[in-house]
Amino acid sequence: MNPIETVRKFYPNAETTIDTVNKFLDVVEHLLGYKTHQLMHADSMCCDDVNSIQYPPRAYEMLGPFSMGGLNGFPFAGITGMNAFAHHVPEDGAVVVFYAPHIGITHDGKIGEISRIGQSANSACCGAARGALAKLLANEIVEGHMSDMDYQMNTIEQIFLRQADRIIRAENQVFEATEVMYEAIDERIQELVAKTSYPCRHVILIGGIFINGDKDMGSFCSYKRFEYLDLQTNERTSMMKEFYEHQPV
Repeated sequence: MNPIETVRKFYPNAETTIDTVNKFLDVVEHLLGYKTHQLMHADSMCCDDVNSIQYPPRAYEMLGPFSMGGLNGFPFAGITGMNAFAHHVPEDGAVVVFYAPHIGITHDGKIGEISRIGQSANSACCGAARGALAKLLANEIVEGHMSDMDYQMNTIEQIFLRQADRIIRAENQVFEATEVMYEAIDERIQELVAKTSYPCRHVILIGGIFINGDKDMGSFCSYKRFEYLDLQTNERTSMMKEFYEHQPV
């Protein structure tokens, strides 16, 4: 089966990473007029090395990225990171913030794991999310527990604990835990954007699920949010329709 068909069993609107980036850049230029070099890019993605695979060359025409994410993509850089990033935006440019938890899907349709380069057995993806899920199912997460030695993992555990019933009762617990993580990341990004002053007119927000395939599959993305905020009018405009209708050149 074609890898995209396998991925779309779980994420029907998923695109390859290459098509995703090319399409979003085309749509932004068409609707807002920004060239790639005018975009200051921040991402909030997991620090897992697998997330660097199949990132298309055109993406590097943007400025950045400023990395806000830690384990499973939560924006641990916080308000200090978002404000620092805001000061790097070109005066005639715009902000692009991409945020996503990630999850693995194998050739044969196993979700939550992948085959990595140089390894004979599959491994967890996202490993932190799988670890937190295992602790949740074993009733090993202590409410409110946070430690300096494992702050990021503890944060994910607390996010899952707050949605314990939803995750535990889900037909696919790994899938549902990733949905919970996306919602937590999206909520925090919205809070950070609201508390930040940007020296430009537009803030472009792209939220979704980043999907890693086996070592020979590449990567994919399923958008949940693609919109721009006009800082002069405080109006938000979705670009999802244009994105999914656009055919990359």
